[in-house]
Amino acid sequence: MFHISTFYDCCERDYSFLKQSLSKKADELSIVGTIILTPEGINSTIACSNLENLYSFETYIAKYFPSIDVGRSCTEKKPFKKFKIKERQELVPSGTNLKPTDYATSHITPELWNEFSENKNTILIDVRNNYETSVGTFKGALNPDTRNFREFKHFVKENKKNFKGKKIGIFCTGGIRCEKASSLMIKNGCEDVYQLDGGVIKYLEEISESESLWDGQCFVFDDRVSIKHGLLEGDFSLCHACRMPISEDDIESDEYVEGISCPNCFGTHSEEKKKRFAERQKQINLAKERGEKHIGKIYGNQSKPLK
Repeated sequence: MFHISTFYDCCERDYSFLKQSLSKKADELSIVGTIILTPEGINSTIACSNLENLYSFETYIAKYFPSIDVGRSCTEKKPFKKFKIKERQELVPSGTNLKPTDYATSHITPELWNEFSENKNTILIDVRNNYETSVGTFKGALNPDTRNFREFKHFVKENKKNFKGKKIGIFCTGGIRCEKASSLMIKNGCEDVYQLDGGVIKYLEEISESESLWDGQCFVFDDRVSIKHGLLEGDFSLCHACRMPISEDDIESDEYVEGISCPNCFGTHSEEKKKRFAERQKQINLAKERGEKHIGKIYGNQSKPLK
């Protein structure tokens, strides 16, 4: 059993000095996962098979980021292959000079979200990317159809006249993208902007399926790929060629060839790439036969999804 911890904190300062000490502490405690360190703050999803070790690491982090609100879940399989720290200039690249702390917005708890979202004067906006919304979203929510968060600013500018006089409810996986999306929307004249506290993950944890307005599953940024209500592991997997989520129906498609193509990317790869994909899949299969885990270069779309 692996225990997963997800958290972020928007607190501006230079945190580059932490990289070495965090890496050392993670190694001591057998922590895996990813930490993003930026001048805007921290964003992290980490995991450990030893819960006490995970608590110890969180306590160490909290010395520098006292406002972190930790979300927890569990999985039977190891959700990350290793531990890594990424240093970036922004928590979420937005293509703007806005910071998450530029404008304050109200957070709505999961238990109040249904009532808020069903109000006739409320517009829900999913600020995640299109490959995520294809896995699941809230009923009636607007889908900006973005490939990455940098494109969200165009959606806001093109639609801001439709948002006047409305209450705007925005949501994402864990909340970090909403911190910057809310600043972007307020700067563009949206007055009543609210965000789902703790993101979709917290909603699926706290709201029962019978009372839920969530339709589908939720894409997550680890080897589980998707989760359901109660934070149970979902049914989606990743296409190793394009790194897009694929359903069980996708796998039954004639366009799906394990490790080489899926309905999302069929017909888009060169013959040279398909040969490389086939060789990689061959090595994965051989590793499975030996009872090992293949860790190698992933060809295809190298853009890593943002949280």
